[in-house]
Amino acid sequence: MDRLDRKIITLLSERARISLKEMAGVVSLASPTVAERMKRLEERGFIRGYTAVVDARKLGFPLQALVRINPLPGTLHEVQRMIEETPEFVECDRVTGEDCFVGRLYIRTIEDLDAILDRFHDKARTNTAIVKGQPVARRLPPLGFGDGT
Repeated sequence: MDRLDRKIITLLSERARISLKEMAGVVSLASPTVAERMKRLEERGFIRGYTAVVDARKLGFPLQALVRINPLPGTLHEVQRMIEETPEFVECDRVTGEDCFVGRLYIRTIEDLDAILDRFHDKARTNTAIVKGQPVARRLPPLGFGDGT
C-alpha cells in the first residue's frame, strides 16, 4: 500500500459515498485508475465494505452503555451466544484481563438496560458504564509508515 492508497482509504473512511470523479481529483489520478486501486484494495482485504453512519438517537436509542462481562466458570460459550443474540449489543470485543467481553449497547431506557443485564445474572458478572459523550468517534488508525505521510 502506497501513499495514494492510504489517501483513498482515508477519503473513503470520511466520505464513503464520494464519487470516483471527485476522488480522482483529490488524489490527482484518472477515475479508471482510482477504480482499479479501489478494486485492488478490496481484493487484498484492506477495504472490507462501505457503510452508513447512523445516529442511534434519531432511531429512538438515546442511551449507550459499555458493559464488561465476566462469565462464570463453564458459561463462556453460552454467554457469548447470549451476547450475539441480543440485538441491543451493537458491538462486542473479546478481551484479555479480568473480563472476557466488553460490549456496547444502544438502549432506550435504564429499565431496558436492567432487563438485558438481568438475563446474564446467573451466567456472568457485569459492570456497566453509561456513555456520557464520545470525544473520539470510531476512526482509522494512523496510516503513515514512518515516512512522514
